[in-house]
Amino acid sequence: MKAVPAEDKVILRELGRQLADAAADPVNETRREIQRKVANRERTKPWIGIYQEPWNELNVNGELNLHCTDAFCKGIENELRQVLFKWRHYPGDMTVSAVSVQPYCIRDTGFGISEQVDIERTDATNSVVSRHFHIQVKDEADIEKIKCPVVTHDAAMTEECYRKRGEIFDGILDVRKSGTGSFWFAPWDEIVRWTGVQEVLMDLVLRPDYVNRLVSHFVDCWLARLDQYEGQGLLSAPAAQLAVSGAAQIFSEVSPEMHGEFALQHEARFYRRFGKVYYGCCEPLHNKVDVCAHYLPNMYKISMSPWVDFPKAAASVGSRFIFAWKPNPAFVAYDRWDPELVRKDIREKLAIAAANGCIVEIHLKDISTVRYELQRLTEWNRIAQECAAEYAA
Repeated sequence: MKAVPAEDKVILRELGRQLADAAADPVNETRREIQRKVANRERTKPWIGIYQEPWNELNVNGELNLHCTDAFCKGIENELRQVLFKWRHYPGDMTVSAVSVQPYCIRDTGFGISEQVDIERTDATNSVVSRHFHIQVKDEADIEKIKCPVVTHDAAMTEECYRKRGEIFDGILDVRKSGTGSFWFAPWDEIVRWTGVQEVLMDLVLRPDYVNRLVSHFVDCWLARLDQYEGQGLLSAPAAQLAVSGAAQIFSEVSPEMHGEFALQHEARFYRRFGKVYYGCCEPLHNKVDVCAHYLPNMYKISMSPWVDFPKAAASVGSRFIFAWKPNPAFVAYDRWDPELVRKDIREKLAIAAANGCIVEIHLKDISTVRYELQRLTEWNRIAQECAAEYAA
């Protein structure tokens, strides 16, 4: 690996100083206390997070421009600039620390099958695209196309990257190595890319044995991957001390019973290896809280999308789990920005949540566009914080 260019080192050390200054802000402790109370399911101000934003639209003032020339340095620079950008413009309840983490350099061969896809774009600079997937898994004979990954750790590369980070941030940031802290485990998100959506949903009824074999095999492959992470010491802590997240988003309109049979009973084999489970993403689970709890006794948080029956969701979740509610990202994407629509929606939802004793997190995510108007996120953050403060009071 090449030496760190002197000019790149100057750039990164300055960004490191800015991160250290942000980390010294007392607001971090205030926000960590919110996180602690939410985690303990104590009534408090809802935690607010804003992420999965359209970075291609946000660099209105050059703050996100990259100036490093070395690829390794450029990756660190991009991460630091994005963190500092959010900190300045729409922090939600994010916290930062004066630490630069070097992840283990892990190689993974994958599942032996890659998506074959046609892509349509409405904005050439946006990573959010429409996809049409080509079917590769059609019957039981095709299940064997899905292979168990082979995981390896390039310890020498990890050590070299760690050394370079230490050289860059010496005296400014604490540099640490870390293994993988969690996984996004959503087998159905991957399966439908190989089987087709309509086709495999029809197979739930027409060929249930085939579908169960398909999902079971894929979960076996995931478990083989996890075994290798544990066996090689590549997790940041024992799995029983970690939280894992996942979902079965394609099952939005599937009954609770079918969700249990074709998703949860299989997924639970992976989830039970971890200490806690955060389940759900952008699927409405207002009718499935109990079936999720049945199959996932270690579930501590459940996601609720913008399209739930919110009163039913709040009543079903109550104070049993953390309610991770996702406001509609379309509100920041309309032709005309309407801050009062945002305020009305958040107030209404939080009032219902309060009436049901919910412990709430607010996750604004899946933001495809803000129409190149950064101030929409800044204003959304301000409004959400005001509504959350009202909820706490």
